[in-house]
Amino acid sequence: MTTTAAPARPSASPNATHRILNFSAGPAVLPEEVIRQAQQDLWDVRGSGIGICEHSHRGPVFDAIIDEAVADCRRLASIGDDHEVLFLQGGATLQFGMIPMNFLAADAVADYPDTDVWTTKAIKEAQLFGRTNLAFEGAKSGYDHVPTTSELSLSPNAAYLYYCSNNTIYGTRYDAPPKTTAPLICDASSEMFSRPVDIDRHALIYAGAQKNLGPSGVVLVIIRKDFMVKKVRKVTVMMDYEVQAKNGSRLNTPPTFGIYMMGLVFKWILAQGGLAGMERRNDEKAKVLYDAIDGSGGFYRGVSRPECRSRMNVSFRLPSEDLEKRFLKEAAAQGMDGLKGHRDAGGIRASIYNAFPKSGCEALASFMKSFVAKNG
Repeated sequence: MTTTAAPARPSASPNATHRILNFSAGPAVLPEEVIRQAQQDLWDVRGSGIGICEHSHRGPVFDAIIDEAVADCRRLASIGDDHEVLFLQGGATLQFGMIPMNFLAADAVADYPDTDVWTTKAIKEAQLFGRTNLAFEGAKSGYDHVPTTSELSLSPNAAYLYYCSNNTIYGTRYDAPPKTTAPLICDASSEMFSRPVDIDRHALIYAGAQKNLGPSGVVLVIIRKDFMVKKVRKVTVMMDYEVQAKNGSRLNTPPTFGIYMMGLVFKWILAQGGLAGMERRNDEKAKVLYDAIDGSGGFYRGVSRPECRSRMNVSFRLPSEDLEKRFLKEAAAQGMDGLKGHRDAGGIRASIYNAFPKSGCEALASFMKSFVAKNG
C-alpha cells in the first residue's frame, strides 16, 4: 500500500519581493504587522489547523474572531450599548442606497451637503426613494472646501443629514460634524479611526474598509439602535439593518477574511495609542507634505483650502500637466506608487492613511523639493 505524503508547509518569505511606498487611495496600505500575521493565519489560525479563509462563519474559531473585532471596535471609539456594530457587504456604494431605502420616505426630505463625487453619487441614490435638499453646493467652488455652519441650508424636519467627513478626491475634511437637529449620518470611509470620532452624535456612521480598516469587501456600520428600527418601508432582509443586527452580521456568509483583518487592524490601532495616538501620528505625517507644498514658492498648489485640509489625502497641482506627468514618472522610478490624482481633480494625490509610515511622507517631501530645484 502506498501513501502520499502531506504537502510541506510553505515557508514564509516576507523579503522575497521589495515593497515600495504605496500612496494609493484604496485599496490602500495595511500595517506590516497585520500582513505578517495574516500570512501565518492563512495557513493555520489560532492553532486550529485550518486557515482563516477556510473556517465556518458559524464555528467557534470565527465566533471568537468576530466577537473580539466587535469588542475592540467598541473599545477604540467608546461605543456604548446604544449603538450596534455591524460588518456588512456591498461596499460604501451600497450604503448610498441602503440608507435612504430604510430611512427616507417618499414624502420626506433629507439634507445632503455635496462636497465631492461620493456625496454626489449618494444624492442620486437617495432620489430614488425620497426628496433631497442640496444643503451645500460644493461644485460652485470646485469642491475646494467643506461648508461652514453659515453656508449650510438645512430643511426643517429633515429625515436626516448625510455628509462625507473626508473627501478623498479633492483632499478636504470636516474639522467637526455639521450642526443639525436631524439624525446625523456620516460616510467616514476614507478616515475612519484616523482620529477620535463622536459616535454619540451620529445616528449612523459607516466606512468601507479598504482605506483605513482592512481589505476591500467589508463595510463597518455603527448605527444607533433607536434609529435602526425606524424603517419607513419594507426592505429585503439583506438591506435591513435591524435584521442584520439580530443575526450578528451573519445573516448569510459574511466576508470572513475581511472581518478577521479588520479585527487585527483594530488591535494594531489600540497598540498605537488608540484614536488619539493615531490623530497625533497622522497630523505629523500630513504636516510634512503640506509644509513641502506651502514652502515651494507656489510651484505646488494645494487643491483644498488650508482650513479644510485632509490628513488622509493630500491633493495638489503643479504648474502644468506636462510637469505632473514628469513628476509621476520620476516618483515611480524612486519607488513611489499611486500618486496620480483622481480623474475629476487631476494633479497629484498622496493618500497617507493610518498605516502609511511617516518616513514615506518624508521621502516624498524630499523628492518634491528636489523636483522644484530642477524644474522650478
